[in-house]
Amino acid sequence: MASALTWNEKGVKLAEVESALARLRSEAAAGSPSMRTSVMTHIAWVPAPWEKQARAALAGMAERHPSRTILLFPDADAGESRIDAAVDVERYELPGADRGVVTEVVELRLRGSRAKAPASIVEPLLISDLPVFLRWRGEPAWGAQELEQLVEIADRLIVDSTEWDDLPFPYRKLEELFPRTAVSDIAWERTSRWRSLLASLWPEVGEVGTIRVKGTEAQAWLLAGWLRSRLGRADIAMEHEPAEKLVGIDLDGKPAPFPPGDPPTPSDVLSEELDRFTREPVYEAAVASAK
Repeated sequence: MASALTWNEKGVKLAEVESALARLRSEAAAGSPSMRTSVMTHIAWVPAPWEKQARAALAGMAERHPSRTILLFPDADAGESRIDAAVDVERYELPGADRGVVTEVVELRLRGSRAKAPASIVEPLLISDLPVFLRWRGEPAWGAQELEQLVEIADRLIVDSTEWDDLPFPYRKLEELFPRTAVSDIAWERTSRWRSLLASLWPEVGEVGTIRVKGTEAQAWLLAGWLRSRLGRADIAMEHEPAEKLVGIDLDGKPAPFPPGDPPTPSDVLSEELDRFTREPVYEAAVASAK
């Protein structure tokens, strides 16, 4: 069971946001002991078209990943430069104990010029000595100052290349970020059951000439890149049959068996990515071979 406290204001200063966080945490803990067990700061850059999806993915994650989540909603075209803020602090009771977990969600609407300097706005709100995860909704604005600033303060960048257009060309830009921060791709994680299945088909899979993927375009390119990089064969051709999710793979015209288990939910996939703290060389190799 959870109890929530909220605060919101328009045209705020960051000091007001910090004060609201401290006050709401204190109120959430009043009357009984409380554990504030944040394990990270989770930043999400959420352009307007992605707001609904971002909220849905975050739903139900608080108990699994107690953290300070900072949602950044940029509006660079607003007529006025200001920050509008909302703070939600929730206390989750631990079963069989008189203690709870307190989590925090900070929403910042960055209007006008404030949308161009997100790192300086976010940095005072980061939890000291804890990792910083950056979830970027939609295709990143490659080379833009907003991306450059936030990558500099993030320990891991989480994207979903399913949300991108003109694949595989954006993978070239993504690859340039690999030396600067660890990168996760939700599209890649949604292929995990199928990659395990294909690996189990060794040694026959080693002779494949064409992989045909019925799924998203990102999944098709990443699976082809994975096969090419694992087998050391750049000559493997890729064919794509569009579908909203990964539902089938043919190898040289022969359908591969369907993998066991159910596909993970968006919250499950994001939760798994928030458990990773190092670079993923197999994914990086797949991206390099997908281009």
